[in-house]
Amino acid sequence: MKTAVFSARRYDKTLLARANQDAGHELRFVEDRLSLASANLAEGCEAVCVFVNDSVDAQVLEVLARQGTRLVATRSTGYNQIDVAAAGKLGIEVVRVTDYSPHSVAEFAVGLLLGVNRKIARASARTRDGNFDLEGLMGFDLHGKTIGVIGTGKIGLIFARIMAGFGCTILGHDPYPGRAFEDTGGRYVTVDELLARSDVVSLHCPLTEATRYIINAVNLARLKRGSILVNTSRGGLVDTEAAIAALKSGQLGGLAIDVYEQEANLFFQDLSSTIICDDVIQRLVSFPNVIVTGHQAFFTVEAIGQIMQTTIESISAFERGETLVNRVPPP
Repeated sequence: MKTAVFSARRYDKTLLARANQDAGHELRFVEDRLSLASANLAEGCEAVCVFVNDSVDAQVLEVLARQGTRLVATRSTGYNQIDVAAAGKLGIEVVRVTDYSPHSVAEFAVGLLLGVNRKIARASARTRDGNFDLEGLMGFDLHGKTIGVIGTGKIGLIFARIMAGFGCTILGHDPYPGRAFEDTGGRYVTVDELLARSDVVSLHCPLTEATRYIINAVNLARLKRGSILVNTSRGGLVDTEAAIAALKSGQLGGLAIDVYEQEANLFFQDLSSTIICDDVIQRLVSFPNVIVTGHQAFFTVEAIGQIMQTTIESISAFERGETLVNRVPPP
């Protein structure tokens, strides 16, 4: 089956081709992001394979449909970059990767927390320059602290379990409470209580209209002063300008993010030799108590292998006319 693979990096090409060895689909790798300007590159392809920063809105889908595309497969769990309703009206099916080693993201979130709390990146940079002074590197014990987990699905649950192992008190918020979270010793509370009581807040929820800017100026003011915020889910969960204001005032004691609301024009590319015109990200990385990484929490051998295998299996199932177990139904 002819498939255009957008936002294809070297590792995508290598691992997707490996997963495709037995399936034998004709893969057309495109380094560009999918957009209205690049949609013509999928002409003649029955399927397109996309990633988190591709634009798969109604206009793009209309172009794809005219060119013969009948399936959109995203190499991610989240699918907020796809207008699923528009796809349904055009007769285009949408599939995603529902499960791919949630440990990868949960473990990375813990790493970010440790990094920003214990100033690990700053300490490493200092010692490379021969500076072994400890001034300015003091953190706090996580043992005995309260951790707020917003979103207690697979990733949030694993994060909560890890933090329980640190000896933390775990608070959670989710519109669909789960017994497994409570079995870790966690307790469900309102967002207001979670923010007011937590020393650390970690976001593990999808980006929807209900969760967009769930961390905004109002909720940042409700935070326990000096607490740390971690986001490994979607950039749009956090109002970045409000977070910067909270960092300046000391209301927010630290910020560790692997996602950024305007990341589409930045992440997954080397911009080290260019002038970055995004003033917001430039301000963020100037703070000594902020860590920003480039959407790499999912990036482990186990996770990428599962993502590629699941994607190929979905394309094969569509080609054979079988039930799409990873289908995203139109709203």
